[in-house]
Amino acid sequence: MINPQGLHARPADLLVRCADGFESEIHLQKGSERVDCRSILSLLTLGATAGTELTLTARGADASVALAAVIELFEKGFHELDQASESSVVTDGR
Repeated sequence: MINPQGLHARPADLLVRCADGFESEIHLQKGSERVDCRSILSLLTLGATAGTELTLTARGADASVALAAVIELFEKGFHELDQASESSVVTDGR
């Protein structure tokens, strides 16, 4: 998990919305705990913080496309990496 805030409510919501767009079953696993990516509550109970190793699986007709879409969300840090960079910029007020 590269998102500095981990899998909190906002990225979990994005993940659910992404998973809902596919026919395939999409699961995320942390250790022995495996959850459905369509369940925000299940995703949040994973407690996936930054640096957590997760396994992503999908099964169904559009599994490869679904995996690619979810992987892209993770690689982009759920669009929070850009926000973190922007908020760390210091200006001198001029």
